[in-house]
Amino acid sequence: MTGIREQPRASVSAGRPFKALYAGNASSVMQRGWLATRSTNWLVVVSGFFEPIFYLLSLGIGLGSLVGNVTAADGHDIPYAAFIAPGLLATAAMNGAIYDSTWNVFFKMRFAKLYEGMLSTSLGPLDVALGEIGLALARGALYALGFMVVMQVLGLNLSWWAIAALPAVLLVAFGFASFGMGITSYMTSFQQMDLINIVMLPMFLLSATFYPLSVYPEPVQWVIQALPLWQGVELIRGLTTGVVGVGLLWHVLYYLVMILLGLILTTRRLRALFLD
Repeated sequence: MTGIREQPRASVSAGRPFKALYAGNASSVMQRGWLATRSTNWLVVVSGFFEPIFYLLSLGIGLGSLVGNVTAADGHDIPYAAFIAPGLLATAAMNGAIYDSTWNVFFKMRFAKLYEGMLSTSLGPLDVALGEIGLALARGALYALGFMVVMQVLGLNLSWWAIAALPAVLLVAFGFASFGMGITSYMTSFQQMDLINIVMLPMFLLSATFYPLSVYPEPVQWVIQALPLWQGVELIRGLTTGVVGVGLLWHVLYYLVMILLGLILTTRRLRALFLD
């Protein structure tokens, strides 16, 4: 593997316990992933870019012509397409990150036995986790950047704050990717992997992506507000529509905690599966 130097595990960890977890070489994992994607499944990666655009054209533009305007969080009316576009943007980041950190990781872990080979070198579990999460993050960012360009062309970015939506999208993708890999480590069959779609689809439909949270009964609203995608939708929608306030920082904090817990989960699972 390019950039990975063979080194006995015992000598790596002797006197430096953290070195057994992290060797500072996550870039080699990402480099290997980029080479594999370029030579095998780049078309699959690119195809995922078009799904949110189809939703935007059919619902935002098509159905939007019948719906008209909707009320934003600050009380102003905005076009329906401008309301759902940030929700689709957050969903694109989630999908790109989740698919890369679940299905791809599942194959590498259970069939290719790739991580066993990586962890027999000087790489630690955190190197592998950060490398794979970095690949998922890049995929989510690719989808998001392309979708933001489409939003700009269609005039759906209603504020200069929309520039900050891109780092917000990366935060959303990082949160989902960090947890996706850890959860996948518990899966042992393709049938179990279908549980991921069972969770993602309702979250996509219910996280105020297509209609305001206020349409739900209050008990349901509390459940939806606990969902990570709703947090991302509200953060990005606030930026693209210019409804910016201190409250957005709570969404940022939610994802920072999610990222931290996801990294801990993934690192511990890789260590338990391949090193202990």
